[in-house]
Amino acid sequence: MPLIKNKPSVQVSFQLVKKELKLVESQILDQVKAFDPALEPYMDYICNTSGKRIRPALAILAGGATGGVNDDHLKIGVILELIHMSTLVHDDIIDGADTRRKVPTANAKWGNGMAVLLGDALFSHSLLLATEFDSIDICRKVGKASREVCQGEVIQTQRRFDLTLTKDDYFHIIEMKTGALFAAATGIAASLSEVSEDVETQLYNYGMKLGTAYQIYDDCLDLVGTEEEVGKTLRTDLEKGKLTLPLLNLIEQATPAQREKLNKRIIEQQPLDLPVLIGIAEYEGAVESALDTAANLLQEAREDLQILPASKWRSSLEEITSYLDGLLDKCRK
Repeated sequence: MPLIKNKPSVQVSFQLVKKELKLVESQILDQVKAFDPALEPYMDYICNTSGKRIRPALAILAGGATGGVNDDHLKIGVILELIHMSTLVHDDIIDGADTRRKVPTANAKWGNGMAVLLGDALFSHSLLLATEFDSIDICRKVGKASREVCQGEVIQTQRRFDLTLTKDDYFHIIEMKTGALFAAATGIAASLSEVSEDVETQLYNYGMKLGTAYQIYDDCLDLVGTEEEVGKTLRTDLEKGKLTLPLLNLIEQATPAQREKLNKRIIEQQPLDLPVLIGIAEYEGAVESALDTAANLLQEAREDLQILPASKWRSSLEEITSYLDGLLDKCRK
């Protein structure tokens, strides 16, 4: 399968919240300065090498779509982004990843021990920020999302090289480890706007489906992408025995002989190297099927938005699903 090239830019979908995202960046910098001076250089490095601020953008867009953006929507975006960044630090340790966004990971620069502590410090700080909301319900929802992310990571690590893992198990894991923060961004933003329970639920569902589809895309990218194009260490899923959706599809579709070969490698906890997978005829079909599953989730996410009145904010939330559709299409080529 060819390399992933010319990825569409998510920034196109975020033009509407460009001003607010600049404020989020400024507030993240303020949080870096809130740490002890001895920690500031480490936190500054972590916070400046992490992502497109998708979760803050979702919170701001959901706020706009449900009555208007206020300071609390920015704050929840900052909190969820800090939680996300802390999980990336821990993910890179677990996966033994050396690069992210084309720069060395925290564990590559300072070792696993220091990286664990930095991730913990960032995570705990984000939970402290959540206590600044007047509503205990908002703080509780942040705590719940944080717990879900941690549980998802624990279960995924626990189930590596586990042949009894089902597709239902897989979806349960990724809904927690990735979907939970997307859903928190849109659902909590709606709650901050004090909309009806139905509207909050639909926006929560939108975020969950978007995040789940994004994780499926990322799992496919681990197989078909290149480190030069993607900017992070790849094939870690294969090396660590993570049974992602394309691999589960492959096992399901393989002939008895092919399945025996795969199962033997999994049971013996041998790395599932790419040449072995490509040697199986259904390999590309397994990836294609996973991409189709993600595309269906994106369509359902768009339908969840129909509860909102037509607006530029809702249109931007829809555009994000189209952006991700474009990434899925790139994986197919």
